[in-house]
Amino acid sequence: MAKDIEPKLKLISEYLKLDDNQNFVIPEYQRGYSWNISQCDKLWQDIEAFIETNSKDPYFFGTIIINCSEDNIYSLIDGQQRTTTFLLLLKALLIRLQNVLDNFQRDSQSEALEEGLKENRNKIIRILYKAEVEKRFEILKNWNCVEGILILENLSINEQFKKEVKQIIESKDFQSAEKIVHKIPRKQKDNKYTNHFRNFKFFHNKLSDKSESQLNTFAKIFLEKCQVIEIRSWQIEQAITMFNSLNSTGMPLSDADIISAQLYSNANNDKTEFNVEWENINKLASELNSRNLTNIDGILQQFMYINRAINKEYLSFNKDGKISINVTTPGLRRYYTDIKKELLSEPLELCNKLTIIVNTWNEIKDYPLIKLLLKFNENTKLFLASYLFRYDLTEINKEKILGITEPLLRLFTVLELSDIGYSSSKFKTFLFGQNIKLVDKNITIESIEKDFNEHIKNNWDIKNIEEALTDYDKNILVFLNEYLYSKANNVEFNFSENVNIEHIMPASGKNISIIRQDAGIADKEEFLAIVHKLGNKILLEENINKSIGNEWFKTKKQTSVKNKSGYKDSCYSMAVNLTYYPKDTWTKKDIVDATMESVERIKKFIFNE
Repeated sequence: MAKDIEPKLKLISEYLKLDDNQNFVIPEYQRGYSWNISQCDKLWQDIEAFIETNSKDPYFFGTIIINCSEDNIYSLIDGQQRTTTFLLLLKALLIRLQNVLDNFQRDSQSEALEEGLKENRNKIIRILYKAEVEKRFEILKNWNCVEGILILENLSINEQFKKEVKQIIESKDFQSAEKIVHKIPRKQKDNKYTNHFRNFKFFHNKLSDKSESQLNTFAKIFLEKCQVIEIRSWQIEQAITMFNSLNSTGMPLSDADIISAQLYSNANNDKTEFNVEWENINKLASELNSRNLTNIDGILQQFMYINRAINKEYLSFNKDGKISINVTTPGLRRYYTDIKKELLSEPLELCNKLTIIVNTWNEIKDYPLIKLLLKFNENTKLFLASYLFRYDLTEINKEKILGITEPLLRLFTVLELSDIGYSSSKFKTFLFGQNIKLVDKNITIESIEKDFNEHIKNNWDIKNIEEALTDYDKNILVFLNEYLYSKANNVEFNFSENVNIEHIMPASGKNISIIRQDAGIADKEEFLAIVHKLGNKILLEENINKSIGNEWFKTKKQTSVKNKSGYKDSCYSMAVNLTYYPKDTWTKKDIVDATMESVERIKKFIFNE
């Protein structure tokens, strides 16, 4: 009779010990390695706390679920994060043990300690390199013998750095590992490393702080007292079900994890092609996520909004014949796996749709107006993606970006100024109705823009908007103000990620009392009421802002001293324009006047005057 499920309590050292022809596999549908220093630190603290107790009982590290439907392949269903981390910890421990043994000072009192260190080292070599006695001797004499020995194979289509664990485990020492592992472009210090190497480095540093005796104790406890429950399953369908429902790491499975698992299961003979497609989508989504644009869950959410709009899923007719818009939105998981589960029955077709969205984001990521729009509200992405979904990549240009971003900017500027939230019918219900038009190629952007303009004029009073703008003291509209000023003056608009919000009259600093007095501001309360207004804020490069600090206005706007940074060196129009300001002082009246100019500028934009 075929086996079904086999649970067994095992030491971690027993669980990880494989024969030559066996290895762990991270299956295609699993998530990428996502443990970071905080999870590793928690693991470390748990082990340290257990050591302190001197308990005779073992310490339990949860359940590991393995699919054993293929001979000698242990496919990790639940527990791949911990398994990967255990291996990284063991490698760091092996390096430290070998380093201590290489420099061990032998005497009659330390023989037992040396033997203990050797025994623990040998156990780890047995685990990481499947090495019995003879093979272990070969490895210790010639480290090149470990090349090609596989304990963990990563097939996940969500993992960008599949070879990291193998490269770390094959490295002789820490320096060799650091040299060979992947370096992420444009990242500095430890941020340039993957989670794999950062976690390995964390363990190595922690172990480096331990004495020889402490190191031996740590190794002994981890190898001989730490346990997991290994549950083996021999049916792939059962394994997928367990993957969808069980999670013992305390890190919930993302919607994308669940959906990709279902897609993989449904791919049948197209699994290889699906893996390639999904891996490409996930890789590009990860790159976009590093720039805070969107991620894989966001891409899935955007397609859900697009698909619901195309199918008019949230429209219904009342008894009087009027159309009603239901803004209740299902969760991603429920939508894809229950409500519209037919989407998952055609994995390659869905991948094609998701590829269009992710490629569109990659195409528009550097447009200044896109960066400006995304400063406002996360929900802007949903309606932007819906509109651009109607176009091929080659059709997307500055004109089309302008056509959709300005109507969205107008409405979300009103949201920024409103006491009511996005869930109000003035925002969410209206946008859901417009989304049906946004995805329809037959409806022009001019018609959509007209709807936005009429909606704003019919629902908001211009005087109330003026008052809200006059009182506004946050930062998002400073970006919009710069855009509108640049546009009015036919100057190219853009901003970098490290742009600062500059207070023309400093909000703090050692000279603030004198600056406040010179500006004609009577007391602290009056100062606080005016210093954060729109008229006192501009965009400025971080390096220039740091250079001028909280200087007087005269110093900031000077142009005569070429080697001293100031507004003259900025790429932002409003800052450069201040170098021509007719006065060398910036007073309360100047802030009020500049605020009124900004209010008028933004008000006209909102109401499309």
